[in-house]
Amino acid sequence: MRIGIIGAGAMARALGGGWSAAGHEVLVGARSADAAGELAAAIGARAGTITDAAGFGDVVVLAVPVPALSQVLRAVGKLLGGRTVVDCTNAFAPDASAPQGVTAFVLAEDAVAERIAAQAPGAHVVKAFNLCAAEVWEANGRIFDDRRLAVPLCGDDEAAVRAVAALAEDLGLQPIPAGGLHRARYLEALSVFTVGLWFAGHDARAMFPPLEAAFAVAD
Repeated sequence: MRIGIIGAGAMARALGGGWSAAGHEVLVGARSADAAGELAAAIGARAGTITDAAGFGDVVVLAVPVPALSQVLRAVGKLLGGRTVVDCTNAFAPDASAPQGVTAFVLAEDAVAERIAAQAPGAHVVKAFNLCAAEVWEANGRIFDDRRLAVPLCGDDEAAVRAVAALAEDLGLQPIPAGGLHRARYLEALSVFTVGLWFAGHDARAMFPPLEAAFAVAD
């Protein structure tokens, strides 16, 4: 598969490196030619501009900071029509109400994925890979407590969701179809909540029982 990655940071390295190693054609595009070239050389990909990446990929990954999204989408939004666009971003902001010395976050924006879809008409946006830091996706570990690490996917286009699910499997992950793009805001909220727990030293996974013990009786 041809994958264009817009961005040259840690997420671009983690995801692009994994897909390049899995045999996909990857082109890294960034506003800095030096940054794109350095990352592309490191992961065995091609380098180019953000326009090159948007036009290259059957799948295009937006791996840039949320404040840069509007500028990026103004530049390449029209090129994304008909393409699968992966949004792995999170709009985190410091939680000003947290006690002194405690690292905590809130959402600076409630529905980034939906904004991307509005700014790139015709693109098939899929929210994915936003629940864990880049270091998790880059690490070799995929099985925890006898369960494969899962990636929830939210998107409105079934073919796009299937394409991203296949890419998750190529990274050794378990894709979970999690509903339409309108549900992506819940993934974004879940991310800011669980990351805050991790920074505080709490095991967020302990909140959830395994599937066989998770049940409820309808009211």
